[in-house]
Amino acid sequence: MNQMTNVKLEQFPYSDAAKKALARKPALFIDGEWVESTGGATLGVVDPSSGKEISRFVDATDADVDKAVAAARRAFDDGRWSDLPPIVREQIMHKLADILEAHADELAELEAIDNGKPKGMAGAIDVPGAISMIHYMAGWATKLGGEMIEPSATPRGLFHSYVRREPIGVAAQIVPWNFPLLMAVLKISPALAAGCTVILKPAEQTSLTALRLADFIQMAGIPAGVVNIITGNGHTAGDRLVRHPDVDKVAFTGSTEIGKVINRTATDSLKRVTLELGGKSPVIVLPDVDPKVAGPGTAQAIFFNSGQVCVAGSRLYAHKSVFDSVLENFVEASSFWQPRASLDPAGHMGPLVSDEQLARVMGYIEDGKKAGASVAIGGDTPESEGGYYVNPTVLVDVKPDMRVVREEIFGPVVVAQRFDDLDEVARQANDTSFGLAAGIWTKDLSAMHKLAAKLKAGTIWGNCHAMIDPALPFGGFKESGLGREQGRQGVEAYTELKSVIIQL
Repeated sequence: MNQMTNVKLEQFPYSDAAKKALARKPALFIDGEWVESTGGATLGVVDPSSGKEISRFVDATDADVDKAVAAARRAFDDGRWSDLPPIVREQIMHKLADILEAHADELAELEAIDNGKPKGMAGAIDVPGAISMIHYMAGWATKLGGEMIEPSATPRGLFHSYVRREPIGVAAQIVPWNFPLLMAVLKISPALAAGCTVILKPAEQTSLTALRLADFIQMAGIPAGVVNIITGNGHTAGDRLVRHPDVDKVAFTGSTEIGKVINRTATDSLKRVTLELGGKSPVIVLPDVDPKVAGPGTAQAIFFNSGQVCVAGSRLYAHKSVFDSVLENFVEASSFWQPRASLDPAGHMGPLVSDEQLARVMGYIEDGKKAGASVAIGGDTPESEGGYYVNPTVLVDVKPDMRVVREEIFGPVVVAQRFDDLDEVARQANDTSFGLAAGIWTKDLSAMHKLAAKLKAGTIWGNCHAMIDPALPFGGFKESGLGREQGRQGVEAYTELKSVIIQL
């Protein structure tokens, strides 16, 4: 039964700063300058809160992509970035972060307009997270290094050997639409810290903040060609980037399906690849947890960002002794996540990003109902004159083989199930092709650590969810990705190792 009250779903007026950004003439940021496309094709910017087109940007051609790669190649090969003293690279990156902080309100609004997420959420999480990521990664510029290693098979003193860690070169970076600014910065920052040059392609649904980021990159004094930002479709501009012979590394965040395509394509030239892909994350509630705590906590795990999160807690497993009370509190907490327009100050959850995503999510809900699932709450769309809204949805009476249990929906939809013991729930949680993240709610530290060891996922949260920190490596097991981002590992992913052995 739907617990939502009637809210007028109408977008609020844009600020002057946002209007100025929306009025930008379609152009690409290549070699430190704004340049026109070699073609005339453009793509529309649609506000998910209204469903209306509000601006346009370039759909890059093959020639545009080639020009951007050539600029990044020149910038890397002549050492204008990698040969700078590491402390200088660090200082420039800190300056970039400071510029973002000075424009935080504008960036939060642009993110809300473009993606549909509430401005308040973008201002509290996305923008500060992007700023923190740059500051953290900047510090690695002065701390990366190799090591001296004694050869194991020769007498001491006959050879001098050491290992160098060098920047990998030109990186093509393709980011998704769910956290446009944060994902762009998460990709660019470690590459810059390592000394690489980049070509960033934001998602075709959400390019506003990436284009604004290019302005700030200019202001920060990052040399021309070091960061190039091109907009366009994934199957054209993105594919051209992945195939380009002058690209040394590809970093992609997005769906597992597209990640597999990129990995196969990059294999032709053995490009280095980092993939952060999909998930179907389990959230496990043990019987000792207060349902009044677990209910809202597990609701946040799925409804934050309208469920459009790779680590969303989309499979809820509650012990049979507390299932009903946890579900009751979960449903009660869902009212907090009632959909609102992205610039509504009272909003906590906005619309989905596009009409395509709305159709996908509603299709999964209908498929679940046809397969025998029951709707405990939601399962429908609120009345609105436009926009792509879905009410928070809880499906119960589900079976392990249902598509809604096995496939990533990427919307505000959770499937709730009971369990009896730890071994059983660990087996159920691991019964998936994904392995990105998982959550455990319990006061029992022994049970927490036992389950954390059993679960096959790259990140395990205890009594919280989606706590992402720049210092901790992030990535997935199984079909949730390859490699790790963030932390030392995230920077090292943009380097190559070189062994040097000299006879004395």
